[in-house]
Amino acid sequence: MIGRREFITLLGSAAAWPLVARAQQGGQVRRIGVLEALAVDDPEALARVTALAQGLQQLGWTVGRNIRIEYRWAAGDADRIRQQAAELVALAPDAILTVGASTTAPMLRATRTVPVVFVAVVDPVGASFVDACPLLRPLL
Repeated sequence: MIGRREFITLLGSAAAWPLVARAQQGGQVRRIGVLEALAVDDPEALARVTALAQGLQQLGWTVGRNIRIEYRWAAGDADRIRQQAAELVALAPDAILTVGASTTAPMLRATRTVPVVFVAVVDPVGASFVDACPLLRPLL
């Protein structure tokens, strides 16, 4: 299991990069969608929510001030994950964060226009979430 500090670093950095790249524009509130396979009352879920908020805060993003986070919790239900992926895409967030392959695959099927940032995916190339770097293909 990943430690709290590692999760803060991982999620905070991963989720914020598309937003930081766009830069803040005159007080505009950015929106992140988060799709989680956990149940909302899972202790790990609370730790992740806290870690994400803290990581974003370290990068200058404050929930309620210049960023809004829309969470969707699936409690391990694959049908619910697909439904909530569609819901998040319909909200047109600036970026979507997924955790693990079970949420990343349905999200990437739901959108190719909203940036999807994912963490905790063991083999994103093998899962076809990303293409291999052309320079590395001969080595694979």
